Amino acid sequence: MGINIGVCELEAENAKCRPYKTDIVKVHLNDLKGFEDVAEVDEYVTLEDAKALFPDYGAFVKRNRINEEADAIYIEKVKNSDDMTVLKPKIQRRFTNWVKMDKLDDDRKKKALEISNPDDRVTGWDMVDFDSMNEMCASCPLSWDKGRGCIGAFGPDNSLLPQVAEKRGCKIIASAVESSKAQRRFSAEDAKELLKEVEILRAALPEEGKLYVRRYSGPLDRLEAVANVSIKENCGFIFF
Repeated sequence: MGINIGVCELEAENAKCRPYKTDIVKVHLNDLKGFEDVAEVDEYVTLEDAKALFPDYGAFVKRNRINEEADAIYIEKVKNSDDMTVLKPKIQRRFTNWVKMDKLDDDRKKKALEISNPDDRVTGWDMVDFDSMNEMCASCPLSWDKGRGCIGAFGPDNSLLPQVAEKRGCKIIASAVESSKAQRRFSAEDAKELLKEVEILRAALPEEGKLYVRRYSGPLDRLEAVANVSIKENCGFIFF
């Protein structure tokens, strides 16, 4: 298993993604009670009804470019207006259990957040297309990985670098594997200590042998870059 390292971007005021990631666009609720009036609804026609309405079902699917493995005919996917007219009498509706936050007042927003699972939320960042996302990451002050973003590889979980760090008293790097499992967050102050550890280990690698220099110089460069950004932007960092 690989271990990555990255900065805690939401702690940094200059992170270009921060306004998007902190903007919760919609949430999924297991229990819609009290939110039925603002919940999203799917309009659909069952496959059985659609096949009854269109004897040449294959042609219907083809002209509307509908996935043949779909579990129903979702009205928003139907492109042909004549087909839409045929389907209309059989349209059914069901809640998706997604609620858009912009339809709620402050009190209801607070309630929706309280009863929703953090993993069942869509943020503004989720709505950004990949090209725009990559462009923002490349130009972000937190992008330490050669313009690729604010996360990068530390190494495999069997890396020997933590063992070398343990021998040299470098506690942060020595704890990388355990810290990744615990999702421990380090502070900007810890980043200053990380820089010292990088310096110690750079000097130590040649003593361990040429293989260590070749294998672990790259991870040390990345750790140094993370530490510098963490200090400059006053944000933490994490192994994960």
